[in-house]
Amino acid sequence: MEKSLNMKVNKLKTRDLFFVALYGVKARRGRAAMTSIGIGIGIAAIVAVTGISSSGKADLLATLESFGTNLIKASPQAGFFGSQESLPVGVVGMVERIGPVEEVTSTSRANLLVRRTNFISEYEGGGISTVVTSNELLEVIGGNLSEGRFIEGDLSDVPVTVLGAVSAERLGIKSIYPPAKILIDDQWFGVIGILEELTIHPDLDRSVFIGYGVAKTLFDIDSEPTTLYLRANPDYVEDVVDVLAPSMNPENPDQVEVSRPSDALEAQQAAEAAFTNLLLGLGSVALLVGGVAILMLWLCQYLKEEWRSALGVHLGQQEKKSDHSFC
Repeated sequence: MEKSLNMKVNKLKTRDLFFVALYGVKARRGRAAMTSIGIGIGIAAIVAVTGISSSGKADLLATLESFGTNLIKASPQAGFFGSQESLPVGVVGMVERIGPVEEVTSTSRANLLVRRTNFISEYEGGGISTVVTSNELLEVIGGNLSEGRFIEGDLSDVPVTVLGAVSAERLGIKSIYPPAKILIDDQWFGVIGILEELTIHPDLDRSVFIGYGVAKTLFDIDSEPTTLYLRANPDYVEDVVDVLAPSMNPENPDQVEVSRPSDALEAQQAAEAAFTNLLLGLGSVALLVGGVAILMLWLCQYLKEEWRSALGVHLGQQEKKSDHSFC
């Protein structure tokens, strides 16, 4: 008894723990494989969801940087009494007199039928709008051409048009080479340019653009705008938004809708962020459920091994009894 108490107790060294753990993994390969798979799936899910959120945020920042957050759009809307008025005469000059406003351009939306050829029915216009504009539009809204040129200089008086990205796709025009033309009402217009996609201006993507001169000559469209786009000093954007409607229509400021296209992108990003957080939460729950499932499988396998071991001992004892009785 004293000898057993005086025996030195040996402890595993750090180096020995590694080999013991390695032996455990080799001895129970199925259990180790299931545990590794569960951990790998959980890490991959978290990394994927986090990556989606980060890439979406980076894409938003890049888009806002390219278009700018100081872009403001103003257009007529229905007032308190339900009547919808056009913008007053000389509204561009009124807006230009607002101190922080740096650039202003205007567009007029015309109710004209746009078709690829005269073989297409008048009832199949494809939902394409005609926008009468000046050459400053692209610079103010931050748009770019994928091909050709925009309506500038004397081209305003010539029957030529520039297509939005969606309009070009619907009309089946992928390039301005070879030269193409489209039919606006009953007049042929040559296509001189195609715009790149305008992320924050989907209405312009679905439009074709013509100059004010040719619009007056062929369709008797007045030059008074229906929509204004303007750039303001970034430090005074909110102030410009507050005074813009009363400046454009002093008598009925409620009949002017003022918006910032960048707000739509930010709202979209907020919705996507909420959806991403929901996915992250669901992923965490799925990871927890997967972990519990793996633990149950591990426990079942452990109990199965213990049951086999106990059964083997029991059978061994039975065999020994049989041997003794035989002897």
